[in-house]
Amino acid sequence: MQLYNTLSAEERAQLIDKAGKDRLTISFYQYHQIENPQTLRDRLFLEWDRLEVLGRIYVSFEGINAQLSVPAENMEALKAQLDAISFLKDIRLNVAVEQDNKSFLKLKVKIRTKIVADGLNDTSFDVTDKGVHLNASEFNSMLSDPNTICVDMRNHYESEIGHFDGAIRPDVDTFRDSLDLIEEDLKDHKEDKNLLMYCTGGIRCEKASAYYKHKGFQNVFQLEGGIIEYTRQVKEDQLENKFLGKNFVFDHRRSERISDDVVSNCHQCGTPCDSHVNCQNEACHLLFIQCPSCAEKMDGCCSEPCKEVAALPFETQKELRKGKGNSNKIFKKGRSDALTYKK
Repeated sequence: MQLYNTLSAEERAQLIDKAGKDRLTISFYQYHQIENPQTLRDRLFLEWDRLEVLGRIYVSFEGINAQLSVPAENMEALKAQLDAISFLKDIRLNVAVEQDNKSFLKLKVKIRTKIVADGLNDTSFDVTDKGVHLNASEFNSMLSDPNTICVDMRNHYESEIGHFDGAIRPDVDTFRDSLDLIEEDLKDHKEDKNLLMYCTGGIRCEKASAYYKHKGFQNVFQLEGGIIEYTRQVKEDQLENKFLGKNFVFDHRRSERISDDVVSNCHQCGTPCDSHVNCQNEACHLLFIQCPSCAEKMDGCCSEPCKEVAALPFETQKELRKGKGNSNKIFKKGRSDALTYKK
């Protein structure tokens, strides 16, 4: 019985091309007390592998967080499979704004301590006592209220390429970093202001809203379904779009364009640009923003030293990496000192 992915990304990409099927990229999450995450994990892998599902899914004692790609012809079968699991019945599925058949190239269903790394002691507060969910129309109305403070609950490299007009964007590397920072900055407005939050698909705000209510904030609201669902509703209901730029996503697409606004700059030359790339030196692999001109000039690398390494034969590069751990720059997401115009 196969319970793990056995194909490489390259092999899977070839199979996708050969199949010639349109695929849908979707995401969902659900906080729920799961007694045996391993049992659920194995069940999901077996059922989703048969449906040709690919993606990155985390299962824990507190619930499930899923980002996946499924052949469009198997979408109804996937919904039926989810409905057969009591706490996932009629779950909202966030369908990607922009589709790409190769958004995911492997099926990875992993057991995690938490479905979102938040560093919180959840036993100290009621995670089900969450904020008020708002649809796109309600979110727009509250965003326009002068009594509202809107906070982006994503990390700096996400909000850098796109955000809601007027939102506070904490300059943080992780979700956990933002929680205490926001509480400190807004400590004088726990009772007199609306705390309005948003994130990519809603999962971070779900936990953050309960946390801030626990911390004494009286008027806590969140965008239901996050930026992904907001964009769908804006298009479907012909609402005013108040999101500027791109929505960062955690798959091979890296982003979805929500508006034509370009709100960030190339980290190397400063020209307006909102395209994230990974440094072509695999020993670096830094995520940063690079314009086409700099990509050509730098061969897709973040610095001259990385350009020199990337130009070496593949086997030579492997020898240089042998026995060494990943560079910490992988996790700096654009903060490397090699980048002149980094945030």
